[in-house]
Parts: sequence; structure tokens; C-alpha cells
Amino acid sequence: MDHGGLFAIIFPLVLLGVPIAIGVIGWLRGRRQARSSEGLVAGRTTLLSLLTYTLAFNLTFFIQELFLVVPKSLTPGLRPTLYHNNHNWEGTHPLESLFQGTGALAILVSGLIFAWLARRGAGRTEAKRLFVLWMAYHGLFQSLPQFAFASAAPGSDTGQALDWFALPASAELAVTILGMAAIIAGGLMMTARFLEFGPRMDSGRARSRFVFSAAVVPAAMAIPILILFRVPREWQEVVIPTVAVPLIGLVWVQANAWRTRVTPRPVAVSPSLTTPLVLVVLLLAFFQIVLRPGIPVLLSP
Repeated sequence: MDHGGLFAIIFPLVLLGVPIAIGVIGWLRGRRQARSSEGLVAGRTTLLSLLTYTLAFNLTFFIQELFLVVPKSLTPGLRPTLYHNNHNWEGTHPLESLFQGTGALAILVSGLIFAWLARRGAGRTEAKRLFVLWMAYHGLFQSLPQFAFASAAPGSDTGQALDWFALPASAELAVTILGMAAIIAGGLMMTARFLEFGPRMDSGRARSRFVFSAAVVPAAMAIPILILFRVPREWQEVVIPTVAVPLIGLVWVQANAWRTRVTPRPVAVSPSLTTPLVLVVLLLAFFQIVLRPGIPVLLSP
């Protein structure tokens, strides 16, 4: 069953309208609070967050494509090829549609693992903590929308996997609702994790300012860089994911920041941006030089 019409109404209302309303309430309350420097983030921290966001986005995307390819490569009759921004395969097999969901499942598992690590305070330096946070974020918010949108987009990867199960319409709708609920829960959870990265902040205004500078601004700044990793491809596949992934999750993180009080988890200052910058450049070279021509992955006998 195609739930596209229903999804087109519920998705913007619940996943965008509600957090925007919550954020506006927080902004109105914050206007009554005294102005101070509390919650301000150093420009170096914003740039560090930008670089680790870029690494995490592309590593998570690579994990997804890799785990779309590996099951097919183990299946007789299928000959997959891995690219920098996609994958393809030759041959047919009854399980090929099911295997279109293994990538989203793999990065969901990755997101949950890194979310668990973030909850335990993994990463003793700014760079390492931000990398853990962004890997958790991208694992969740590159996968959960795919599950929520599966029944409304039967041609998508997860849509094809869902069709393979031939579920009744009520079950497909349940998958959509669970996916949307998980998006909200993930956004609220990531609010606490990002705020734990900062200092103790007593006002909601300061917490909102911190999240905006440490998470929202870096994600927005990363969009043109991420496009370099994904081109050449159809513009929809290049631009939409780089915009949708930060929008769907960070709108909840930002909106919920003023309401969330946490105990900070101190980290050591990362004095240099050199290492994450070099890693971003090397990853871009790997994507565009090694993966862009395509790598056949043949593991089946």
C-alpha cells in the first residue's frame, strides 16, 4: 500500500512542525533571560565539529553502501559493484529486493553502538567525542527516515525490502509510525549527548545557543563539502540527503535544547584541526579516486 499522501501530511506536521513550535516557545522564554556569554562556542570548536560531521556523514554512507553490496556479493547469480555514492549489480535472485534493506539496517546498528558509546562518555578529547557523537547521529538519522518512509516510497531501498515481506497495509503503517517515533526519540536523546559535550549551563537560552553553534552551524556549513563527496550524480541524490539528514534530526536537537538539563562530561581540548582535516581530504580522495570508477565485489563461489 502507498502511504505517500498520509506521510506527506504527517511527516512535516509531526517531525518539523512540532519541534519548530517547541523551539519558538524556548526562544520566547529566552528573550526574557539576561544576555550573557554563557553557551558561546569557540570558532575552533565549530570548525572541529564541521570536520568530524563530514567524516561521520561519509563514513556512515560508505558503511550503508558496503552492507548493501556484501550480501549481494555472497548470493549466487548477483554481481554487485560499489561506487562512491551508490552501488549497482548484475543478475537476479529472489532475495535481491530484501537485500536492499541491509544497508539501512547496518547503519542503524552503527548508530546504536555509537549512541551507547556516547552515553558512556566515550572520547576523552574534543575531536574524539565529537566523532562519536556525529557517528551516533548519522547512524540514526541516515537510517530511521528510510524505515519511516519505506511504505510511502516503494521504489526506495527500504521500500523494496518492505515490499519483499508482502505485509498488510496495517503492518506497513505500523512500520511508518514506529520509524517516526524513533526519529523523535533519537533527536531527544542526541540533545542530551550534545549538551553533555559543553560546559554547565543554567539557562535555556545558553543551552540553545551552544547547540546551535556546536551542532547546527557545523552541519549547515558541511553541506557544500559533502556535495564534493557525492558528485557526479543526479542533483536530487546529491543535494537532498545532505540537507535532509541534518534537518530531520537537528531540528529536534535544537528545539529541545532549552528544556534539557544534563551533567557535563568534560573533555580535553584538541589543540589542532590538522588531523581531522587530513582525514577529510584523504577520505575525499578515496571516494573520488578509488571508489568513483566502481569496485566489483565478488565473494560468492
